[in-house]
Amino acid sequence: MNELAVRKESLNLLWLQSGGCGGCTLSLLNADCRNLFDTLKAIGINLLWHPSLSEQSANEAREIFEACASGATRLDILCLEGAVLKGPNGSGGFHRMTHGESMMNLVERLAKVAGHTVAVGSCAAFGGITAGGGNHTEACGLQYEDDTQGGLLGEDYRAQAGLPVVNIAGCPTHPNWVIETLSALASGDMRDKDLDVFHRPRLYADHLVHHGCTRNEYYEFKASALKPSDLGCLMEHMGCKGTQVHADCNIRLWNGEGSCTRGGYACIACTEPGFEEPGHAFGITPKIAGIPIGLPTDMPKAWFVALASLSKSATPKRVKENAVSDHQVITPATKRLRPK
Repeated sequence: MNELAVRKESLNLLWLQSGGCGGCTLSLLNADCRNLFDTLKAIGINLLWHPSLSEQSANEAREIFEACASGATRLDILCLEGAVLKGPNGSGGFHRMTHGESMMNLVERLAKVAGHTVAVGSCAAFGGITAGGGNHTEACGLQYEDDTQGGLLGEDYRAQAGLPVVNIAGCPTHPNWVIETLSALASGDMRDKDLDVFHRPRLYADHLVHHGCTRNEYYEFKASALKPSDLGCLMEHMGCKGTQVHADCNIRLWNGEGSCTRGGYACIACTEPGFEEPGHAFGITPKIAGIPIGLPTDMPKAWFVALASLSKSATPKRVKENAVSDHQVITPATKRLRPK
């Protein structure tokens, strides 16, 4: 049997944008591939329509929506970028399309027939930045509102293929999280066990931002940065939550070489529900009696206090001085090593 005979039929993907900035699409265009459209085709995905990347007119786009909703065109993957705007008063009227239907209503109709439903970005997953402040637009995620299940589609929602909403959380998402998730869905290799407690793909959510951070030596010795340009650990004073946040940003680098912490910025927990309302400025670490409130995942407070005290007492001069400088002022010592 030849290759064409055994190849699976391509899955139809429809991408919608609701309450958000479009940043996840901009990020996706930087995916680690030569051409996004060729990559989607290669993994078995046919892009029916995307509001920023497709050429159809408004009327032609509406025809695509209706064909999907009626079943005339098979809808295998529904992607939503941006939060659902349920306001005012649950009507969805804050986000209406050219023909008058609310985006909220369209998403509900399409989600009923979609093989898979995917939230692209923290806004679509949990409400995100769009739901911050007083949330006058009544923004929410597809199946979550902050860290509470429900959202637009409800706690019990399952797409036609059996999965809940797949939440590719991030603000924005790493482009390769999106490509790999879509690839797993297209190949039939994603199951419930491949999603974490917040329905994020474990392909990136089983890691912490702390993993692979170039500031880890400073973290180990609790040699902390005091201002944004310093080389030291950003956790103690600068608000970094990388030891608590589920993402592989320092392993799977952005554009092959960058991450927030490598650029000198604290991790603000953008893949976590509720990150937009930390209760303090993003660049500040709240403390009680000098101890950060947000401790590393899995570490009891007493252990952290003991470890921090011991680490600081053992901090080498090189690490201590480099931590509060914007460049390396003392290089590692060179020792003559002989084979044993």
